[in-house]
Amino acid sequence: MNASSRFLYPLLLLFGIIALLIITFSSFLKKYGIDTQVLLVANLIFLLINLLVFVFQRRALTHSNPNVFIRAVMGGMMLKMLVCAIAVIMYVLTVGPGYNKKAVFISLFIYLIYLAVEVSTLMRLNNKKNA
Repeated sequence: MNASSRFLYPLLLLFGIIALLIITFSSFLKKYGIDTQVLLVANLIFLLINLLVFVFQRRALTHSNPNVFIRAVMGGMMLKMLVCAIAVIMYVLTVGPGYNKKAVFISLFIYLIYLAVEVSTLMRLNNKKNA
């Protein structure tokens, strides 16, 4: 196991925990009118986009020019926001006026959790690089 794959475990663990919580509390969520399918799909989208962005950022971290890493972080952030916006727009256009607002807002909160895990992972990688 190489060092970079070890840093992917927090993202995979987060995905599993969130999916398990959604499935476990699905009846509770449905009671309050929250669509669990939307939450599960959002969780999967966040995992895939974070894995993709993490690969780019990890590659940029090894570059000798520090500006490459900054560009990778900013580009990754823009890419994730764009994917989130497109996913929400596609969901609203597909479902129509009856889309589940609560599930969309909870999904955006899940995005913030993924962001926190990604930042902490990148900080640990950067500290390892500088050590």
